[in-house]
Amino acid sequence: LVRSFVPEADDLAAKSQELTLAMLRHTEAPFSRKQYKPGHITCTAVVLSPDVRRILLMYHHRHARWLLPGGHVETEDVTLAVTARREAFEETGVLLAPSTSARLVGIDVHGIPAKKREPFHLHHDLIFALRAESEHFHVTSEAPRITWCRPEEFEQHDVPMSIVRSAARAFAQCAEAGQGSLGF
Repeated sequence: LVRSFVPEADDLAAKSQELTLAMLRHTEAPFSRKQYKPGHITCTAVVLSPDVRRILLMYHHRHARWLLPGGHVETEDVTLAVTARREAFEETGVLLAPSTSARLVGIDVHGIPAKKREPFHLHHDLIFALRAESEHFHVTSEAPRITWCRPEEFEQHDVPMSIVRSAARAFAQCAEAGQGSLGF
């Protein structure tokens, strides 16, 4: 999955892909949240609105910034796309369109500050495009604020470039497949 991702002209995603492939080759437990050196896989969702014009952003309680819903791989997750779906629902309550697969639209390796018993480590984040069935969501302790955001509003939310570029790939894939369809 990681090897088949095509970052195109996105140097940030290309470097993240290279780092993630190296981590997968040299780490015994890449999906374990207890694997700190060099880090572990996490999964995130670019949730597209039903009209495929906006993405769902959540204000992350710990990082104090607007991000995508996502998190750690659990043993019951049968695929990495399932991890992204589960995390999006747990954090925002968004109802996702049924699917048999999801498309990898980004890879982002970023540092996670030390907390409690966890040292500083890296999240090798795989970013999947999903589509919402409705615009309904609800706030949670992890996401005290949630919003649907158009690309032209990304700057006012200080959306990280990895999210901007992943969202652009998700929107482009929808346009290629036909409005409202992600092909999954």
